[in-house]
Amino acid sequence: MTESPTRAPREPGRWARVRSRLAALTATAKGLPDRIPIVGRAVGQLVRVNLLDSATRLAAQAFLSALPALFVVAVFAPSSVRDGVVGSLRDQLGLQGEAQQQVRQLMSAGHDDVAQSFGLIGALVTLLSATALSRAMQRVCERCWEMPRSGTRVAAWRWLAWLAVWLVVLVFQAPVRKGFGAGAWLGLPLFMLLATALWWWTQHLLLGSRVRWYPLLPGALLAGAAITGLGIAAQVYLPGAVSRSITKFGPYGVVFTSLSWLIVLFTAVTLAIALGRVVAEEPLLARHLGSPTQAGTWGRRA
Repeated sequence: MTESPTRAPREPGRWARVRSRLAALTATAKGLPDRIPIVGRAVGQLVRVNLLDSATRLAAQAFLSALPALFVVAVFAPSSVRDGVVGSLRDQLGLQGEAQQQVRQLMSAGHDDVAQSFGLIGALVTLLSATALSRAMQRVCERCWEMPRSGTRVAAWRWLAWLAVWLVVLVFQAPVRKGFGAGAWLGLPLFMLLATALWWWTQHLLLGSRVRWYPLLPGALLAGAAITGLGIAAQVYLPGAVSRSITKFGPYGVVFTSLSWLIVLFTAVTLAIALGRVVAEEPLLARHLGSPTQAGTWGRRA
C-alpha cells in the first residue's frame, strides 16, 4: 500500500491572531467616544446635522438659484464686475477655455438684450428666488447649534442681506486671491481672512444673533481654512476634470463637474460649522470663548 502524501499543516493560529487584532481595533474604535469625548460629540454632531444631505441641498440651491442671480447682477453691472464674475467662476468651478468664453459672451450681452429676455420683473424674481440658498444656509446653522427656526418676519431681511454680501464676495474674490497684483504670498492670507470673516458673520446673522460672536469663531476659522485650501485644489484639479467631462458628456459635462464641486465646497463649509461648535464647547476653549460646555444648552437658552 502506498502512503498518501502528507498535507501541509494549517496555521490556525495565524487567522486567530488576525481575527483577534480586528476585534481589538473594532473595540478601540467603539471606545474612542468614551476615551476621547470630543470624538463622540463630533460624531453625534455630524449625525444630527446630516452632513451630506445638507451639503447637497446647499449645492443644489447655489447652482439653481444663486448662480443665475449672479449672472443677472453681472449682466447689468459694469465690465469690471463682469470680469470679476468670470474670474470667480474660473477659480471656483474651473471654467476655462470654451466654457469660460461662453460665460463671458453671455454676460457681455447688452442691457437691452437682457431686458428683452428677462425684464425687470424677471430679474427681481431671479434675485428673490436666490434667497432659497440663504434659507438653506440658515437651516444648516440652526441645526448645527440646535436652535429653533426664526420667524419669517425676523429672518427675511437677513436672507437678502446675506445673499447680497455673498454675491459681492464672489464678484471681488478674484483680485483678493491675487493679492491685488502682489501675488499669492499676499493673496492667500488675505483670502483666508476674508473667508473667515464671511463665515463668522454668516453664522451670527443667520442665527439671529442668538449666539455670541466668540463661540462662532472656531467654525469660521475652519471654514476659512477649508475654502482657501479647496480654492488651491480647484485651480489644480478642476480644469482637467472639466475638460474630461466635456469630452465624455459634451456641454453637460460642465454641469456635472460644477455641481459635484459645489457639493464638495458646501460639505466642507457644513463640516466646518458643525465641528466649530464642538471645538467651541471644549472646556479648555469654552472658558475663553464664553460658550457652554454642555451640548444642547444653546437651544434651551434660546
